[in-house]
Amino acid sequence: MTTDQEKPDTPAPPAPPSLRANLERLLASGRDGAMLRYGLGQALLREEQFEVAEQHLREATRQDPAYSAAWKLLGKALEKLGRADEAEAAWRRGLEAAQAHGDLQSIKEIEVFLKRLAIKLQR
Repeated sequence: MTTDQEKPDTPAPPAPPSLRANLERLLASGRDGAMLRYGLGQALLREEQFEVAEQHLREATRQDPAYSAAWKLLGKALEKLGRADEAEAAWRRGLEAAQAHGDLQSIKEIEVFLKRLAIKLQR
């Protein structure tokens, strides 16, 4: 059994940097790309930073318009911001991209989001 006196008086190691911080460092270093922007958008959505997430996800879809997962998350960010029409448009673009690439998982997910939105808006 050890006592407090026997334990070395050293501080606990710092917490590992967050995913968001790592991705922001990569972006600041000049490494930009759709996947990086997607990752940042996803991390920001988790932190409920919807406006900043939207910016990164828009950039991801600008850099790679066929990136259905980025369209999907952009729609989620827009929905959280109360911009249902824009969310629907993003999801429709994502659905087109997913269908063009045979991305069945994204197709299913986006169709569910569109159905839920239609029910919410009673369309």
